[in-house]
Amino acid sequence: MSEVHEVVNAVWKAESARIVAALTRVVRDVGTAEECAQDALVDALRQWPHEGVPDNPAAWITTAAKRRALDRIRRERRLEREHERIAHDLERAAPEEAGGPGGPGGEPEDVLRLLFLTCHPALSVGERVALTLRLVTGLTDNEIGRALLTPERDIARRIASAKRTLAERGAALEPPGPEEVTDRLPAVLDVISLVFNEGHTATAGPGLMRPRLCAEALRTGRMLAALVPDRAEAHALVALMELQRSRSAARIGPSGQPLRLHEQDRSRWDREGVRRGFAAMLRARDAGGPPGPYTLQAAIAVCHARAPDAEATDWGRIAILYDRLADLTPTPVVLLNRAVAVGFAHGPERGLESVDAVAAEPALRDYHLLPSVRGDLLARSGRPAEARVEFERAAALTDNRAEHAFLLRRAADLPAAPTGPLLGETVRAFLARDDLGEQAARSYGRTLHRLCRSLGEGLPLTDLTAERVAGVFAAAWGGGAARTWNRHRSAVRSFAARMDLAGIDAALERRAEPAIAPAGIDPGAVRALCEGASVRERALWCLLSESGVPARTALALNVEELDLDDRSAVVAGARVTWRSGTARLLPDLVGDRTRGPLFLSDRRPGPARTPGAGDLCPDTGRRRLSYERAERLFALASRAVDPHGRGWTLGLLSGLGRAGISRAGRRGG
Repeated sequence: MSEVHEVVNAVWKAESARIVAALTRVVRDVGTAEECAQDALVDALRQWPHEGVPDNPAAWITTAAKRRALDRIRRERRLEREHERIAHDLERAAPEEAGGPGGPGGEPEDVLRLLFLTCHPALSVGERVALTLRLVTGLTDNEIGRALLTPERDIARRIASAKRTLAERGAALEPPGPEEVTDRLPAVLDVISLVFNEGHTATAGPGLMRPRLCAEALRTGRMLAALVPDRAEAHALVALMELQRSRSAARIGPSGQPLRLHEQDRSRWDREGVRRGFAAMLRARDAGGPPGPYTLQAAIAVCHARAPDAEATDWGRIAILYDRLADLTPTPVVLLNRAVAVGFAHGPERGLESVDAVAAEPALRDYHLLPSVRGDLLARSGRPAEARVEFERAAALTDNRAEHAFLLRRAADLPAAPTGPLLGETVRAFLARDDLGEQAARSYGRTLHRLCRSLGEGLPLTDLTAERVAGVFAAAWGGGAARTWNRHRSAVRSFAARMDLAGIDAALERRAEPAIAPAGIDPGAVRALCEGASVRERALWCLLSESGVPARTALALNVEELDLDDRSAVVAGARVTWRSGTARLLPDLVGDRTRGPLFLSDRRPGPARTPGAGDLCPDTGRRRLSYERAERLFALASRAVDPHGRGWTLGLLSGLGRAGISRAGRRGG
């Protein structure tokens, strides 16, 4: 079964673009085409273990997908005449397109048309790139997210939104016109480049490279350059890919370890690929116009290709080209690459200054090449112990096994820091304290694990400075809400006080939080919502609006911590008080329970998702109500009364409570 999974995965990665493009051409909807293709993959996983893998797996999947599409068309009776025509085309085309030796079939230009379809102007840039990577290359949401330095959940939302938009616009798989070429070309170039980069250095998996992706991107780039021969950037991208691909054989050492550019045996570079790259660069020059980002990147690759050995590389010119590229597209990755060039051209100390200037960029906070570059520059600067920490951190951030092993070997070749406590072991000791409750440990852990991830678990405590902690905060929570910033700041302050690390929070200023709830939430509407809700929701909402405590604090309450007569409780060192509304509801909510979480989920957890003992009710077997679930329930309940139609947040309820407490305090004064 595992072998079948591997075959299906390999076929999908290699042929998904042609399969989806061929289906889109006949069903006229890219979302429907992908769904039919995915259904065919499920059929393959069910049948191949028993029937054996067919001689032409891609053709089998395409045929199965077209049958799925035909079944769907026959079920849907809307627009019967159009559907009958499509079904007829499918039946007539299936034998000649899917069964032949050429694979999944379809016109040679189908993939290129699919590229321009997924780069439709109605889509945002992020949607274009994500959808194209999904349909043309078969990458997963996780792989796309890592390639784009974007969370996986955001990628899934972009793809779903893009499909919906294309369906609403009735976008079809048609040859692009001159205006469409001009409008969509930059996005198409970016997508092809990202596909090639994923193949050139895979974000995950056992191998450093995914050669089939490189070949697919290069083939598509050549097709595009032939379609638009007067566009310099199209030829420049082909030149860049040809030159980078020409180094493939020299990028891996005898034992499978990755080799950096200056370590490669240049006699193993593909000279024919270099010549093709130079020829494409000449075509880009002949096309004219100011140099764009791909022309500048190709010019950098030409500098490397012209040098007979690493020592002869013109790093001064490369640094100048990166300066021009950074002026044109000052993305974090470009600035990081520029720092590498500066380090070689002007010395590692100058390179470190350039790296540290971009280290606080949020997009780079989990990018393994940032600590890898910094480690290399530190090693060349004569600071091996610091370099070792950076290489270990880089290894922890990458999902590529070849790179992971390579980075660990680089770290092991360097001396460790002088004996002394390290950040990782100190954090673990802090979180394992007996007097720290489970909920508090989780809360502190979110902050401290981010600190370890960003600075490295092997960082000596003597090197944990206020400036470094401030850099982590700027990258991780600099753009977040004041309440989020202050919560993480409090965690660091508690950690510093407990572990005798005074001063590491000195650069973290407390941010001002809103004193009252934002406009738009009506206390009367909240009371009306409570009337129609369950006792659990009513108790939680009343508690937040009366006490003003954060929702996570309220959800951390346990039954044994309640003092119903005093209308108070103490959780994680914080005192929570409430008024008569909550007091009336709590007895019904608690019932006969004497211990365990106060607010419980609706169901018992499954065997694979058993929570910790502190989050499980011993009487009912149900787990603690999660913050995410509680937030969603309130948003759904309040959507009808929210003027904006989005629904309110639990934070607004807490704001109402704080505002009421503040007003009561002023009256008392």
